[in-house]
Amino acid sequence: MNKSQDLLNPDSKDFCMLDYECAYIPENKVRMNYKYVPNATTAFNSAVIHRGWRRFGCYYFHPICEGCSECKSLRINVNEFTATKSQKKAKNRNKDTKIIIQKPTISGMHLDLYNKYHNFKSQKDGWRQKNITSREYMENFVEGAGDFGKEVLYIKDQKLIGVDLIDVLEDGISSIYFYYDPDFSRFSLGTYSLLYQVELAKILDLEWVYLGYWVEGCQAFAYKPNFKPQEILHGFPDIDITPVWGDNL
Repeated sequence: MNKSQDLLNPDSKDFCMLDYECAYIPENKVRMNYKYVPNATTAFNSAVIHRGWRRFGCYYFHPICEGCSECKSLRINVNEFTATKSQKKAKNRNKDTKIIIQKPTISGMHLDLYNKYHNFKSQKDGWRQKNITSREYMENFVEGAGDFGKEVLYIKDQKLIGVDLIDVLEDGISSIYFYYDPDFSRFSLGTYSLLYQVELAKILDLEWVYLGYWVEGCQAFAYKPNFKPQEILHGFPDIDITPVWGDNL
């Protein structure tokens, strides 16, 4: 195995989960293929995200659901992206919002904001609510960040109102997770955070923003097709197979 192959095949523990209830399609079951990689490189992370994987902490994963292929990987073409009228308004509403980019961290403010957001979503959209512990937050959002993981903090009036977890890849930015203070919903922080990812990708001369999965009819993903132009990945190719990205939705 040559050096480039070593970078794309780090030491890992591979496993899959038993089927569990799908959060996106009622009555469907999910099975995930996992790779636990404690010392991932930017090259490896870029290669697997490019092939439809996702990352939480040291865990990389993609669905292998029997009889279902509804999870589609999306990415935004940064250089051709044009903001809509409503997106421009969201950007303007946040012109006084302060932004800090740094390695992922954990604090009481992070945990309180995360749990406040999830409590709001449980009441508004029926999400299952269980307060995250500091250990769980570390495992999901702080560990495994390597040289590529970042958190983007959104601050207004010296108050933390949003946290965006991202990876900076070789060819783009991968969206991991965003949560915000529902008291500031009028600022359209979800839209603004994605607009900022596009802006950051341009600053870093990167071509793509990887949006993760989209499932037709799933309300949680309804915002994703609004950021155009996009491409869809065909399947989840192995690391030694060139991924094929096609036209928009």
